[in-house]
Amino acid sequence: MKTAVSIPNPLFNAAERLSKRLGISRSRLYAQAVESYLNSHGRKGVKEALDAVYGAEASKLDGALAAMQQAAISQEDW
Repeated sequence: MKTAVSIPNPLFNAAERLSKRLGISRSRLYAQAVESYLNSHGRKGVKEALDAVYGAEASKLDGALAAMQQAAISQEDW
């Protein structure tokens, strides 16, 4: 897919130098950069979702149920 974006000249020039140094096309460099950015932000979403489920919600569990869950998890080979 072709697209047009505007970026500051210094950033463009740095990207040009890097793509030449790495021996890859400018398009490939930008695709890898966007992919890396998306991957790093995608993980944050997963962590936040898990924190929401296991953070505040865990404190609402009945004490006996929480103890049983902890005992079951501690036996798992992570």
